[in-house]
Amino acid sequence: MFSSLKVRNYRLFFAGQVVSNIGTWMQRIAQDWLVLSLTGSATAVGVTTALQFLPMLLFGLYGGVLVDRLSKRRALLFTQSAMGATGIALAVLTLTGHVQVWHVYLAAFAVGLATVVDNPARQSFVSEMVGPDQLQNAVSLNSANFQSARLIGPAVAGVMITGVGTGWAFLANGLSFVAPLVGLLMMRARELHVVERAPRGKGQLREGLHYVAGRPELIWTIVLVGFVSTFGFNFPVYLSAFADDVFHAGAGSYSLFNTVMAVGSLAGALLAARRGTARMRVLVVGAVAFGALEIVAALAPSLWLFALLMAPIGMFGMTVNVTANTSVQMGTDPAMRGRVMALYMMVFMGGSPIGAPIAGWITDAYGVRAGLAVGGAIAAVAAVTIGLVLARVGNLRLSVGWNRGHPHVRFVPREAQEQLAPAA
Repeated sequence: MFSSLKVRNYRLFFAGQVVSNIGTWMQRIAQDWLVLSLTGSATAVGVTTALQFLPMLLFGLYGGVLVDRLSKRRALLFTQSAMGATGIALAVLTLTGHVQVWHVYLAAFAVGLATVVDNPARQSFVSEMVGPDQLQNAVSLNSANFQSARLIGPAVAGVMITGVGTGWAFLANGLSFVAPLVGLLMMRARELHVVERAPRGKGQLREGLHYVAGRPELIWTIVLVGFVSTFGFNFPVYLSAFADDVFHAGAGSYSLFNTVMAVGSLAGALLAARRGTARMRVLVVGAVAFGALEIVAALAPSLWLFALLMAPIGMFGMTVNVTANTSVQMGTDPAMRGRVMALYMMVFMGGSPIGAPIAGWITDAYGVRAGLAVGGAIAAVAAVTIGLVLARVGNLRLSVGWNRGHPHVRFVPREAQEQLAPAA
């Protein structure tokens, strides 16, 4: 489960990300709280979130082009420093009493700009640290790292905001970037897996898009992730409405739902790390299970049953995330990995700003149960459809049989099934 941590460079990277991710979650909570305190407007909080994601939607593909040209380690030293400086600047403005809402907007946009390069660089740098054999394990542990921080960071932020104020939470986040910077500087360059950088030239963005379009296993994986993230991952809309409108239980139940889902996501990441391989059937089955469980949760009659369902939903959601991420990285030539991962992350992260208003409209018009059920149904139908498309592209057929008294369902080559047919 933790085999990739034997690699020294990745161990340094992982340790730095543990600290930095906790700080990032602290800043997210403190940032939203500060904007709400300054304006009293939930819309202003939404604007802050949008500004942080907007650069990825606008410039994400160009970030991938830059990452393929640059040393990923040096790119990360720059982006992590920029994000740390942003946190410290917000801390100074808040602690001195000079902070205004436009300062927070500007900081959110600046972090978003850094993320344009930071995200594909971090994603693709993993393979340079651990190599192809340990890639799924390392990607899974990165996800577990992020989910652990999601459990710890908001709790620490809540204590810090209540005890000493939001400014100190910003300062803690700014200083947390010292850990990944030290880890990057301590890495042994000779132990990295050398990747040839793309030379500077025209048409590299178009080249990346053509590369993905010509590989069905990449394009359909990214399309599936787009459907799941756009329609299935709108939990801020769904969970708050279930807590308030359906079960009438308030903020405590909303926190409970998120915590149980984070625990399930952490379990899903660790199971993916243990699995060791990224298979398309795991991705498709995980997406179908994720969508089906959302439909079941939409019909849950009680708060506790709904809360319990958040754990497997989080687990299968993370299975989809990790398996897709790993299969895209492993199916991509190293020289193209920055551009491909930029496209992947743009689709994955860009789904929520598009899907959230749609989910909100369905929820307002027909109720949150209908909204969650529709989102789950779209994710499940997309997974089944794409699974059949990939089977057809790969000249596969569905084989159903029995193995030691248990039903066995899998895709096999058409020729193999035709050979087995007479014996059956």
